[in-house]
Amino acid sequence: MISTGTMIAYVPIFAIALVILITFLPESPRWLVSKGQYVEAQRVIAALEPAHFTDEAVLLQLKIIGDSLEGQTRQRKRDLITNGPTQHFRRALLGSSSQFFQQVGGCNAVIYFSTPIFEEYLGLGRKLSLILGSVLATVYALSACISFPLVDKAGRRKLYFIGTWGQALSMFLIMACLIPSKSTGASKGAVVGIFLYLTFFGFTWLELPWLYPAEINPLKTRTIANAVSTINNWLWNFTVVMFTPPFLASTAVGTFAFFGAVNLCFLPVIWYFYPETAGRSLEEIDLVFAKGYVEGVSYVKMAHDMPKMGPKEVQAEWVRLGLDPEDEIPTRPSDAERAIGGESIGGTTAANAQV
Repeated sequence: MISTGTMIAYVPIFAIALVILITFLPESPRWLVSKGQYVEAQRVIAALEPAHFTDEAVLLQLKIIGDSLEGQTRQRKRDLITNGPTQHFRRALLGSSSQFFQQVGGCNAVIYFSTPIFEEYLGLGRKLSLILGSVLATVYALSACISFPLVDKAGRRKLYFIGTWGQALSMFLIMACLIPSKSTGASKGAVVGIFLYLTFFGFTWLELPWLYPAEINPLKTRTIANAVSTINNWLWNFTVVMFTPPFLASTAVGTFAFFGAVNLCFLPVIWYFYPETAGRSLEEIDLVFAKGYVEGVSYVKMAHDMPKMGPKEVQAEWVRLGLDPEDEIPTRPSDAERAIGGESIGGTTAANAQV
């Protein structure tokens, strides 16, 4: 039998592998621009396009990133509660609501208390409950891998809907199986429901609430908005973990019925308020909200109907809408723009550097 110490000793292997593999990833062009490394940022953008190092689209993307970062440095806390074409407050609420929904959907009621649920409420033995808890954790980890190929191909909204329906139906299945108290057949059904719930959660609501706020919020308020959404996540994590044990003790059937009903409440919010962000740049998402505001169109519809745009099209659309670019794009030349124009920054010009 493998000892506990031996099992724990295997854990750092994954962390070490992660640290090693991270060294092969390119730095974010936004981070490089923020550090004044314009040549390296230009190389990364060219590789991502893909395009030649001095291609006009690459230089324009570098300029837009530089402009956006300069706007971010001037961010104020009160910017978070502004609306208008930028819709900062609405976008912060969207990101924060996804973190709220993740927690009140019941994920940690299942993850934290799976073994006690198996043992105390399904009537399974202690050893079997521990085994099922371990297998559940493995299934949870494996289901998260399903999201890797799906998150961009299927899109955020579709995965939100799949996960929400799956979680709700799984909760109702558990509820139905708990009605005949500790029946052997019903207990098996409830176990299936718990595994199904965590599978759906693992490839949808586990990742999306961490991804969506970073995509939906503009650079100008992203730091503050993401901080608010993360605080929201952990506050509700704490709340759910604290009320679940007494809730289960009072009515196990009612507990799962409650979480199933709560999941159903997410569906209209996602349908009417969550724009699709897959395959769009941060600048395009800014434009989705600006166009929706100016034209009086639903932001969800605008995100669906607006064609994909490159940097030049995005800038042209801002001009066409007659918006003041100061909200998202500074009017004075940025360091990145001066670098593109050939002005020396740190002894090297971005436009003339060699690949």
